[in-house]
Amino acid sequence: MTVTEEFRAARDQLVSAQQDWERARRDFVWPRFSHFNFGFDWFDQVAKRPERSGQDALVIVEEDGSRLTRTFAELRDDSNRVANWLRSIGVRRGDRILLILGNQVELWETMLAAIKLGAVLVPTTTQMGPRDLQDRVERAEASWVVGDSATLKKFTQVQGDYALIHVPGVYADREAAVVPQVSERTVNSYCDAYAASAELEQVVLTSAEETMLLYFTSGTTSKPKLVEHTHTSYPVGHLSTLYWIGLEPGDVHLNVSSPGWAKHAWSNFFAPWIAEATIFLYNFSRFDAEALMHAMDDAGVSSFCAPPTVWRMLIKADLAQLQTPPRVTVSAGEPLNPEVIEQVQRAWGRTIRDGFGQTESSLQIANTPGRPVKFGAMGLPLPGFDVVLIDPVTGAQADEGEICLALDPRPVGLMKGYYGDAEKNAEVFREGLYHTGDIASRDSSGVITYVGRADDVFKSSDYKVSPFELESVLIEHPAVVEAAIVPAPDELRLSVPKAYVTLASGWEPNEATAAEILQFTLGRLAPYQRIRRIEFSELPKTISGKIRRVQLRQSEAQRAEAGASPAGFGVEYRDVDLGLKRP
Repeated sequence: MTVTEEFRAARDQLVSAQQDWERARRDFVWPRFSHFNFGFDWFDQVAKRPERSGQDALVIVEEDGSRLTRTFAELRDDSNRVANWLRSIGVRRGDRILLILGNQVELWETMLAAIKLGAVLVPTTTQMGPRDLQDRVERAEASWVVGDSATLKKFTQVQGDYALIHVPGVYADREAAVVPQVSERTVNSYCDAYAASAELEQVVLTSAEETMLLYFTSGTTSKPKLVEHTHTSYPVGHLSTLYWIGLEPGDVHLNVSSPGWAKHAWSNFFAPWIAEATIFLYNFSRFDAEALMHAMDDAGVSSFCAPPTVWRMLIKADLAQLQTPPRVTVSAGEPLNPEVIEQVQRAWGRTIRDGFGQTESSLQIANTPGRPVKFGAMGLPLPGFDVVLIDPVTGAQADEGEICLALDPRPVGLMKGYYGDAEKNAEVFREGLYHTGDIASRDSSGVITYVGRADDVFKSSDYKVSPFELESVLIEHPAVVEAAIVPAPDELRLSVPKAYVTLASGWEPNEATAAEILQFTLGRLAPYQRIRRIEFSELPKTISGKIRRVQLRQSEAQRAEAGASPAGFGVEYRDVDLGLKRP
């Protein structure tokens, strides 16, 4: 069989066993290729099939009602044009491309084109400021940056040996798009790509172990880690994600996720196209539940994935506004509470199923189609993943412990490693296991429930927040001697970043100081990292001098139970009360 036929056979096996987890676990074997290119060996082959050639591969609807569609055949041709043009301006195999775009067609074209060329993609959120972009350019060794005018202007403050590619904004006229001037740096116009040839030959086969993606993730005591994925670890690995979602050929799949994060690649690129489904996007500047549901009805969305924050916003609206609920409803990020699941069940007759994975992997554990959902649980190990729980103290298997993946055989849907970090790789790949850093418990039926992070990273509105990154900004303010960031429970966002701060001599622990410190951080942190609460106090520490964040987290949980301003707690200042203005 060709690699395309072998990949399709593995996909079809999982689709046929979607309602039979036992059979899928027993029979599924990862296809292991020596060479594989998702663009040539899968996407272009799907585009050749008569039943798929004219099917929409991508549909993007804007708030104003404008609609962009691309069929599989059209995206094949346009990505070939972009690949030929990128090659003509000097993009070479192995070059690192910092991709900083919103949900616009050029993002998908560029991803496919780069994969076909063997260039390495470094997807990055548009929310990044110059400081973070400098770090990403340096550590990812970027040679190219793809972004719109607003993004490229940030690079006037970013040093490095790279060239820029300007992409018109969503509403811009491509033919009239003006290429911005960014210092003395070369700026190439993406609009020129469409004049290139739509014929593209694969000159060199793509090794399965070649680097394809580099993703930055968060850490607690160091800079964000750089996750390295190959031409199989995500493209082939996301067979498990397809199985969890329950995608089928011809589905219309909507995943609410921002570009630049791994979840966007999971469910807005690989999994739907592995299934030969249509990717649907609805762009909104401010979340509007009613508008989203109308857009879902109009598009005939049959599969819907959203983070818990979006689900909580949806149930505050009238769910009955959605005339034709999707067949599939899933969530990822953190457990959903029973009330949300029950309200969706009553309104739509659908059960939301959640799952667990990481930037470092595809979906590992999930509530799969056809199985009863235990509220608050992640579910069962997915086909292709041998999950064990290891007691952090004894190192033995236990009913509660760190989630680890057995490496014999190594699951295809697992990263190659952390790029340029041998010490971290030795730490997470040890004793024949991959250590996730997440703690879970397993009940007598084998169902796994998430407990928490082994380190201090937490989720806020489905974004990972690293205390270390926020604390590093806080201590730049002259008033701050020490700082600790912990999650404060929040009804809408699950949690928000809260700062505990020890003040320098001469500063008063009052509202004015709180406002000055939080205002200082606004221009230095991305919006999803915004510190929303602050309290002044001495920080609890271990005998060795380490901050005991666990004690602060417990204090926040007790505060939430007692009320917003309970007696017996310190004075807490909230950003909404301080009149802050974002720069």
